[in-house]
Amino acid sequence: MTMARPFEYIDGALHVENVPLASLAERFGTPLYVYSRGALETAYRAYAKACEGRRASIHVAVKANSNLAVLNVFARAGAGFDIVSGGELARALKAGASADRIVFSGVGKTAGEMRVALEAGVKCFNVESIPELDRLNAVAAELGKRAPVSLRVNPDVDPKTHPYISTGLKSNKFGVAFEEARETYRAAARMSHLAIVGIDCHIGSQITEISPYLDALDKVLGLVEQIEADGVTIHHVDVGGGLGIRYDDETPPEIGELVKAVLDRIAERGHGHREVLFEPGRSLVGNAGVLLTRVEYLKPGSVKHFAIVDAAMNDLARPAMYEAYHAIDAVKPRDGAATTYDVVGPVCESGDWLGRDRALALEPGDLLAIRSAGAYGFTMSSNYNTRARAAEVIVDGKTVHVARERETLEQLLANERILPA
Repeated sequence: MTMARPFEYIDGALHVENVPLASLAERFGTPLYVYSRGALETAYRAYAKACEGRRASIHVAVKANSNLAVLNVFARAGAGFDIVSGGELARALKAGASADRIVFSGVGKTAGEMRVALEAGVKCFNVESIPELDRLNAVAAELGKRAPVSLRVNPDVDPKTHPYISTGLKSNKFGVAFEEARETYRAAARMSHLAIVGIDCHIGSQITEISPYLDALDKVLGLVEQIEADGVTIHHVDVGGGLGIRYDDETPPEIGELVKAVLDRIAERGHGHREVLFEPGRSLVGNAGVLLTRVEYLKPGSVKHFAIVDAAMNDLARPAMYEAYHAIDAVKPRDGAATTYDVVGPVCESGDWLGRDRALALEPGDLLAIRSAGAYGFTMSSNYNTRARAAEVIVDGKTVHVARERETLEQLLANERILPA
């Protein structure tokens, strides 16, 4: 684990920093996402400290948690950002980001998104195919600009993670095939409105070992040497993100340990003069957030007992999507014998579960905290079953900031129209 959990029990009640979680549930209702500002800043400082004295920069992956207040915490700390859509560009800019510290990734950029990003002046486009190079070159020509590009190279390295969040294998949709990368760089160099500035590699997410990073890095650095032999200069190496966190019993490396290993390997290979870009997401925000939910019913069964709560798969999709584990704790634990429950939501799907086989002593009305929900929690939420999305708050010591108001049913229906009579 990269840092101590920011959510701890004080006098028998779970707190976020100096605020009881129960008081937040009473004030804002449930389901409710709660973030610790201290945890966000602590994780960012771990990256920043490890990069001190090196040619390295940190670009926060907006997709992990795109709340404006969360992004603003990182912008104030000096972070750059990694985006994958025009919407994320707008969010990063509104949160206080400098456009020249934004990297635009993603496999399906539209011409409109490219145009807006070029006009804003982003640092770099991470390009993933020759058709994308062609489109970006044409858009840049229309605007009379040269687009700064790096190619996302697929090194075919197994990150040893869930197949849905593995991105660096031959079977994945991401990146340029390793064996085609050199020729793709030659093609990019021939395009008049592109300026090659770097190379990019991102092999996946929730990675709990350093070795896959170094294996990928060795292949990428060897490729850099070949590309420069062809007369194309590579100014930066983008190593992506993907560092895992502890959800259950995982033992990921410390943030500083990973950063040092990567930067040392780059220096050892004679590439220390290049800027290195890190794109962390989950490791910054994952354990900085919980999802608060209230028990509505306890439903006994012959095979399973169910704790039916007011949060659901539309609020936290990871268990249903990845069979992901999130620790679930009572906000105010009860004395007495625990019962083994599946913690499930009210959505009309058998896949709507948040935790299976959890030993908890519960009564209806009790509050539960679903841990490690700061990454890919709210950002993946939806309105399935016409459920309004949760509110989000950030706690800073004893101060509570509303980061997002709870959505209303009126807002959900506002853009829809029935047919005329």
